[in-house]
Order: sequence, then structure tokens, then C-alpha cells
Amino acid sequence: MAYIEFKNIDKYYGDNHVLKGINLEIKKGDFVTLLGPSGCGKSTLLRCLAGLEQISGGQIFLDGEDITYKDPKDRNIGMVFQQYSLFPNMTVEENLSFGLKLQKLASDEINRRVRDAIDMVELKGKEKEYPGNLSGGQQQRVALARGIVMQPKVLLLDEPLSAIDAKLRKSLQASIRRIHKDLGLTSVFVTHDQDEAMVMSDVIHLFHDGVIEQSGSPVEVYTKPETSFAAGFIGNYNILDSNAMEAITGKKWNSGQFAIRPETFLLSKDAITTEDYRMNGTIIDYVPRGNVLRYHIDINGVEVYADVLFRSMSMYNVGEKINVGVADHNCVRL
Repeated sequence: MAYIEFKNIDKYYGDNHVLKGINLEIKKGDFVTLLGPSGCGKSTLLRCLAGLEQISGGQIFLDGEDITYKDPKDRNIGMVFQQYSLFPNMTVEENLSFGLKLQKLASDEINRRVRDAIDMVELKGKEKEYPGNLSGGQQQRVALARGIVMQPKVLLLDEPLSAIDAKLRKSLQASIRRIHKDLGLTSVFVTHDQDEAMVMSDVIHLFHDGVIEQSGSPVEVYTKPETSFAAGFIGNYNILDSNAMEAITGKKWNSGQFAIRPETFLLSKDAITTEDYRMNGTIIDYVPRGNVLRYHIDINGVEVYADVLFRSMSMYNVGEKINVGVADHNCVRL
């Protein structure tokens, strides 16, 4: 039985149909990411689970209990927002203990939980600091600690790292993942960043225009996109029709669309003997992308992108003729 279950969820804002019959099950202990572009419905579904938005139709179950119309305070769900939403006039420990005091817990229990949460997010020594004296990354750690100190059944994270710089974001990704595992949480994470989703998730649900376009493990959704939207959003595939496929491979393809990941092309100055399809191409342009070079290549009038690791000794120049190869199993029918 699913730990969290959404049944036929609809959500309207006036005439705007934001969630369109969503059916989704989440297993206990999983780190699940709702991925998609802005306005696709992912944050709305998260807020419906938290009780911050009321659904227009359907049911939501948590641990076998129908919580569709339950007050947010009675759902035992923790939430971490993009905006830190900390009380500016309270210290770190006061921010963390506020909700526990409302539950009328014993002071010893409150102190223990606050201390444990501060240790877990690595903010020891900052207990007496006010949020205004902390960096953005430290404030987000406080927000995370506030979410876990209540010992929720589910932890929800609504794009909590989008305002953090890239280097710190990677550190916080690792912290969130570690805390999720150490506490045995069930976590639901919302992001529009495909790389973040790939790094952090057990399961990804890709949203598009109020529906779930595709679900699966990070490897599944990356290597086996089911639609052109999935291929375009995750992995930056080359999306080609049957005529383009015939032009670059020399083989007749049935009508439809096909996707080829940029990194699955093999480029070489020498003849290629290992791939199913071998062709000649001309370098149109290239763009450095960190440790990867993305080449823009013309193959028999079809333009494709190919990614290779950045090795300065084996770079190809604009206008250079090269050999290109790709395996049949990397040509994915959509």
C-alpha cells in the first residue's frame, strides 16, 4: 500500500485547470522529486498535500488516512520553502523551538530535539544568532532544521535551493539527501532543475501542463524518455523525425520522432568501426559547458548536438570534417 496517494486530483484557479486528474503513489522512505517547468502544477500539488491549498476534486491519503480536508496543523507534515520564512526577531534555537512549544512538549524534549536538529544541519555555534546575521545558505539550513525538528511523517521541500549559489547548492543537496536517509524520512522535493532532480531522487515525476508526463527512476527517465517533452526537458536530446534519421544513418525509419542523447555520439578523426551507424559530419560550432564541450555538427544537412569531455588536445575546429558514430540502442523512439 502506498504511503502517500493522490487519487484523481483536480485543481482549478477560476477557469485555469492547474492539476488535471493526477494519480500518484509514493512509497514510504522514498525521496521523490516533482520536476517540471514553471506553471506545470508541481508546487500546487505539493501545497495541496500540505493543506495550504484545497483541491477541487479527488482525494489525498497519508499512511492510509484520508487527509483531503484535514487542517494543515493536523497532518504532521514538515515543509521547507524557497523563501526561508524565519522569524527575524527570534534566534536560531527560538525559531526551531517555536512549533515544539505550541505542542506543549516538555522543555527537556524540546532542548534535545533542537540540539539534534542543529547538529544535523551543521550549525553548531549559531544557536544564539538571529537570521539577519546568517548567510543565505545558513538560513536555508535553519529552515531545513525547523522542518525536521517536528519529526514529521513527510518532509516537503518547495524549490528550497533555487536562491543559493551553485557551489553551496551542491553542498546542501548532499546535506538534504543525508538527513533524509539518516532519519528515514519520506521526502517530496519540487524543482525545475533536471540536474538537481537526477542527483537527489529515488523517483522522478515529470510534470507538464498539469499532468504527469513520465515517472521513473532518474536513470529510467533520462535514458528512456517516452515523449518529445520528456526528451527535451531531461538531457537535452536531439529530437529528430524519420527523414532526419534516414539522412544521418542511411537507414529507413518508420514515421515518428526519435531522440538521441548528445553524449552518445562518438566523434573521431579516424575511421569508426564500433558503432551501428557511421557517418561523416562537419563542425558548425562548439560551446564549452564546464567539463564538456558541446559540438554543433552538420551531418548530410541535419544539424545535431554532440557532447564530449573537454580535452584540449583533441578539440575539433569549426569547419573541420569528422567521423561520427552512434549505436542503434541509443536511437530512442518516442
